[in-house]
Amino acid sequence: MEPAQIAVMIPIVALCIPIIAIWTKHLQKVAEINAQATAEKAAQYTTSNSELEERVRVLERIVTEKGYDVASQIEALRDARKVEALLDSREKEVR
Repeated sequence: MEPAQIAVMIPIVALCIPIIAIWTKHLQKVAEINAQATAEKAAQYTTSNSELEERVRVLERIVTEKGYDVASQIEALRDARKVEALLDSREKEVR
């Protein structure tokens, strides 16, 4: 390289160093923001997951209780709906 080319390159390199420093700080801030958002989402998923696990435990406890008859309770609910439907239809007839 000629001395004239080196003389031109020195100020260019000197100007590039602060630009690179600013750019790397920007990238670091973006990475920190992304990490914080990811941590918040992970906390939300953990809370949601804990709630779902608790619900499953309750359901398991209900189903495995001694003397619990799921089929009869489903039928009882169906019968209750039939009775409600009949009462509703009779109320409409009366009006």
